[in-house]
Amino acid sequence: MTASGQSAGWWRSAAIYQVYLRSFADGNGDGVGDLAGVRARLDYLAELGIDAIWFTPWYPSPMDDGGYDVADFREIDPLFGTLAEAEELIAAAHARGIRVIIDIVPNHCSDEHRWFAEALAAEPGSPERQRFWFRPGRGPDGSEPPNNWKSRFGGSAWTRVPDGEWYLHLYSSRQPDFNWDNQEIRADFEDVLRFWFDRGVDGFRIDVADGLVKDPRLPDVDPGDETPFSDQEGLHEIYRSWRKIADSYPGDRVLVGEMWLPDMSRAARYLRRDELHAAFNFDFLVCPWDFARFRDVIGRTLAAHEEVGAPAAWVLSNHDVTRHVTRYGREGDTGFAFADRLHGTPVDRELGTRRARAAALLTMALPGGLYVYQGEELGLWEIEDIPGELRQDPVWARTNGADPGRDGCRVPLPWSGDTPPFGFGTGGTWLPQPEEWRSHTAEAQAAEPASMLRLYRSGLRLRDELPALGPGELEWLELGDGVLAFTREPGFTFVLNFSDKPVPLPPHREVLLVSGPVDGELPTDTAVWLRT
Repeated sequence: MTASGQSAGWWRSAAIYQVYLRSFADGNGDGVGDLAGVRARLDYLAELGIDAIWFTPWYPSPMDDGGYDVADFREIDPLFGTLAEAEELIAAAHARGIRVIIDIVPNHCSDEHRWFAEALAAEPGSPERQRFWFRPGRGPDGSEPPNNWKSRFGGSAWTRVPDGEWYLHLYSSRQPDFNWDNQEIRADFEDVLRFWFDRGVDGFRIDVADGLVKDPRLPDVDPGDETPFSDQEGLHEIYRSWRKIADSYPGDRVLVGEMWLPDMSRAARYLRRDELHAAFNFDFLVCPWDFARFRDVIGRTLAAHEEVGAPAAWVLSNHDVTRHVTRYGREGDTGFAFADRLHGTPVDRELGTRRARAAALLTMALPGGLYVYQGEELGLWEIEDIPGELRQDPVWARTNGADPGRDGCRVPLPWSGDTPPFGFGTGGTWLPQPEEWRSHTAEAQAAEPASMLRLYRSGLRLRDELPALGPGELEWLELGDGVLAFTREPGFTFVLNFSDKPVPLPPHREVLLVSGPVDGELPTDTAVWLRT
């Protein structure tokens, strides 16, 4: 592994591992992952071959939305540890050549944040309420919401308070949206950036990066139209100011945006040289298992990023979406949509795993950065049979169970042993683990030469060693219908067979890595790296 890219632009081709803190490793035996658990597993991550860790929110929170409801942006939730432990963890990661990226949640806060408590106690029109979006209701008695916006977690995006006003929340009612027209909000978040940069973090993943600025008219919208609260032009000014702060610190500090935008060229505008460094490629994540769709999304991604001189950021799964072993194992629609997670659809797990192995080699071979969601390197699948009374995602409650939510991809990781909690900790797990994971623990996978973990370790090591897999371009190869193939210089060829029959390998000097058995020809749903 590189020393985390100590030269300029480390982030342009970095492999970054997402840690969902509650579910990674439990250091104190309370059933919930924490900073001590991560620190104890840093050598595992170093051996995996990643360049950086991205931590989901570690701030004080009532955990209505898994920590994305932040009560204090300058502290650590006692559930996870202390500020001193966070600083020690950052230093311990740096000592292993691993950088640290943390989540920042600028669109909203928790209803337990001091500022929201002050807003509730203040009068309508007061400075305290102007930090948020408080408005009178419609109708003769103000009993109807100010507009027809819907929460992304289900139901109305407005909640009424006792004095009759309503406040906006694009997510849970316990996550009031900040008003970014307010200069106090802007100044405070700039201070939050400096607070964590001063403690050694190497960057921020920006939650809901497209949603901070709202159309002040708050107009009604047609179904599916998010124009008034997504991709507003005023966002660019905010991120230019953030970039100046990041650039004022040594060591290539980075800003990574989470933006679910329908137009890739619009998303690329945020990656101009004076704004964000990177943004997740969700078009790639949601892509069904289909040759033409993958080829198209890769081509469009590289073209859009080339226009602004930014690297792509490839990702297959995260804490919000169905794990890709499950998605790729379904008949018919193998993509992802928040509108229908297809929970309960029959899954051929063997097929999904075979495709997930091929997809891993694809993402590692593409130009740009790579994000690995914890557990994908173990071949974990979505847990869809969590009892309703144990589910914690607010999506489950706000849709009255119509949408099972995201708990299925957040089940605590299995580390060792034959029975739950599989070495996660000594005190159980906050969500139940399936017995079947005994063959997917890190311990079991490390001992199995053909395991997913060994594939990831080999791929990430080669990705670091081969000059062709650094920053650069690719050139498509035409090897027949359903065969995705490209070359990267010097001397590297990638082939993935989407077709329904084996295909011959192109001329090569050496087989570097394969996602599955190869005997002269490349089987269906299998990928190979070749030295040419």
